[in-house]
Amino acid sequence: MLTSNSLKNLRLKSNVIFKSRFLKVLNPLERYEFIQLCNKRTYKAGEYIYYQGDPGTGMYFVQDGVVELIVESDDRDSDEPKPSFKIEPPESFGALSIGYEMRRMSSAKCITDCTLYGFFKPDLNTLCNRHPQIGIKILQVLNMIALKQLQATVRQLSTRTSVTIAHSLQFETYYTGEHSTDEES
Repeated sequence: MLTSNSLKNLRLKSNVIFKSRFLKVLNPLERYEFIQLCNKRTYKAGEYIYYQGDPGTGMYFVQDGVVELIVESDDRDSDEPKPSFKIEPPESFGALSIGYEMRRMSSAKCITDCTLYGFFKPDLNTLCNRHPQIGIKILQVLNMIALKQLQATVRQLSTRTSVTIAHSLQFETYYTGEHSTDEES
C-alpha cells in the first residue's frame, strides 16, 4: 500500500527520470522499470561523489541541488582555471561509466546539498536480464553519447595537430585496443 510519503517520493523520483534527456528513448512503462533499479543517494554541500581517475561504476540523475564536474590538470601546480560544468535537475552525468570500463574523466562535487539517483553497472545487468529490449535502448544511448564525444574529440584534435594524427590515433586505438604515447615508454 502506498503511503502519502512513499507516493511523494515516487513522484519526485519519476519527475527526474521522466524529464531526463538521457531516457527520452524509453516509453513510460520502460522508464518505470528503469526507475525501480535507481538508488537514492544524498550528499552535503562540498562533498565529493567521486574523484577524477576513480573507476567508473555508475551514472547519476540530479533530483535536487547542483553538482559541479571539475576537470583536474595534470600539472597540480598550474594556475590555470580548472574547467568545470554545473549539472542541475533533471540532468544526469557519468553515463559512459555504466557501459564501458572507464576511469572518471572529472571529479563530481556537490555545490549544494544534493539528492541523486544512482544507476550502477549491476543495475544495468539486472535491467538487461529482466527486460532485454530496455537494456538495448540504454546501450544504444550510451553508444550514441560515446560516438558523439569521439567525433567532437577527433575534430578538436585535428584542428590542434593534424587530421592525419587525429585519425591515426583513432585507428591505432581500434586495432590495438589502447593508445601508446612517448611518455609511457
